[in-house]
Amino acid sequence: MKFDELKSVAHNVSASLASGISFLIGIYDSEIFEEAAQAPDGFLEVDFLAGTIEGDSASSKLRGVVTAFRDKGLPDLCQKHGCTADAFSMLRTKYATDRVYGRYFIVTMADQTGRSSTDRYMGWDGKRG
Repeated sequence: MKFDELKSVAHNVSASLASGISFLIGIYDSEIFEEAAQAPDGFLEVDFLAGTIEGDSASSKLRGVVTAFRDKGLPDLCQKHGCTADAFSMLRTKYATDRVYGRYFIVTMADQTGRSSTDRYMGWDGKRG
């Protein structure tokens, strides 16, 4: 799979969680930005490959949502794009809210060859920032 296509998958799975309406997994009310704003560091970082959230401040509901992305959302999206989640060696997204940027998320991903990318997206809909 081409690297840019893999970046697209990374963006789409991250934006799905950001939207709060995660059609990929059938959950319609996750609030990652609200929980990130309440976190001690002001952000939450999701590891989509491990299905985990760094830190202790995330709710059990949000942790369950992230696990569902690992188990269902990411594999299903990869399949639609003609790859598997194994194409990634890393897929982490930092979700945050601040006075300057408002809601934003930063996607860091790498493929199995070691090629990597870090991109910032603005808002819940994930426009390039």
